[in-house]
Amino acid sequence: MDPKNPNTRENYRQTQDDTIKKLSHNRVFAAEKNKSNKKHLIGKIIGLVAVFMVGIGLAYFGRIYFAAMTTARQAYHGTGKTSAAIAQNKPVSILILGVDQGIEGRHDRGNSDTMILVTMNPQKKQATMTSIPRDLLVDVLGDQGKYYMFRVNSAYQVGGSKAAQKTVSHLVNAPIDYYMEVNMQALESMVDALGGVDVNVPFSFTYNTKFKKGKMHLNGKQALDYSRMRKEDPKGDYGRQMRQRQIITQIVHEGMSLNSVNNYRKILNVLAKYVKTNLTFNDMMTIAMNYRGCASNMQSGYIHGHDAWIGGASLQVASTKELQRVSDLIRSSLGLPKQKLKNEETRQNSLQKGLKWSDPTAFENYVIYSQHSDTIAWDGTN
Repeated sequence: MDPKNPNTRENYRQTQDDTIKKLSHNRVFAAEKNKSNKKHLIGKIIGLVAVFMVGIGLAYFGRIYFAAMTTARQAYHGTGKTSAAIAQNKPVSILILGVDQGIEGRHDRGNSDTMILVTMNPQKKQATMTSIPRDLLVDVLGDQGKYYMFRVNSAYQVGGSKAAQKTVSHLVNAPIDYYMEVNMQALESMVDALGGVDVNVPFSFTYNTKFKKGKMHLNGKQALDYSRMRKEDPKGDYGRQMRQRQIITQIVHEGMSLNSVNNYRKILNVLAKYVKTNLTFNDMMTIAMNYRGCASNMQSGYIHGHDAWIGGASLQVASTKELQRVSDLIRSSLGLPKQKLKNEETRQNSLQKGLKWSDPTAFENYVIYSQHSDTIAWDGTN
């Protein structure tokens, strides 16, 4: 390079400037590349953590799913066919039978002292819960093939859940395809598994536990006592039915909450041990997913019976008007047209003489007629 040559000096300076710019650009590029690599690395780490967390979640809920499926299979007593009605989200009815095996020393089949007919209509997002008085006089339709007019709770003793379904179905003229047989001990265990339930006690009373009027949080034992007391209730068995529906409603609400997931093992153990049903696992999963909206709009009620003495037996009889009311309610909730009720119970009512349904005094002149005949079969003296 000739230092005296101005062109040479200018070229040299230009070369130096270009070199400095290139070095500067390379440093900036390297810094940006390093920054980009760090961001990319952080993104990979976040992605791996996300995948890991999803994996844990899937494993956890998969564990719940398969545990629930195992429990459902243990509780299942049916044909093995998934219900087309439930799969298509159609209205359904389920008869809940509260049996007293294992309570107060009982270990035979016993009676279904709690009978509640539940309907669910997912289109309307409505449900009904109708209690059936245990002493209600009905045409018991069991497998014995005999004409037998007696208390509705005896249907379970005669022919189990199948006879109870058939009897109640004919009583209200509505299909009942599903049942859930619940040992009363399950109520205590289920409430404990859910961490207790809140109820509004209608009046103060003592039944093993002291209950004070107003809001109370009940554990399992208290909930069982609360739902069993009958003699101290001014409304008798109707009052007990109301309290039973209270407990069941609270169990449903608590069971639908996310908090219950933490106690799923306890809940599933209770179901496996104390519950029998002809609902398949797929049926129950579909109901849990697609019918849950019904729980927020549940109409609760019962069949109003009239006290009657037939000989030395204390029973209850329901008027044809009352049975028609209940039939209309249940059929409407199932999306079925109303029909005039015509069964053995309404036939018996039509043959009675001198009854005044408006008189609150217990009937002493209600008699039972022979099947397909107006001949008296039982009036308490024969």
